[in-house]
Amino acid sequence: MTDKPIEEMSFEDAIRELEQVVTQLDRGDVALEDSIKLYERGAALKARCEAKLKEAEEKVAQITLDANGQPKGATPVEGL
Repeated sequence: MTDKPIEEMSFEDAIRELEQVVTQLDRGDVALEDSIKLYERGAALKARCEAKLKEAEEKVAQITLDANGQPKGATPVEGL
């Protein structure tokens, strides 16, 4: 696990760390207090991944097409 704040992580970094958290929890050899901390971090990482995916989906949804169905640009997305 890294000490990098979750809100600064890219999707790839967050998903990679989330996979590590899940692996550790699945092994079942982590002390209870550490398991709770891992679970909390995993929940925050999952939320970060979901937020980054939503951002990407919104950007894709804003791609505009010309009369022939070809991408011609993007319209601004509110709040991004």
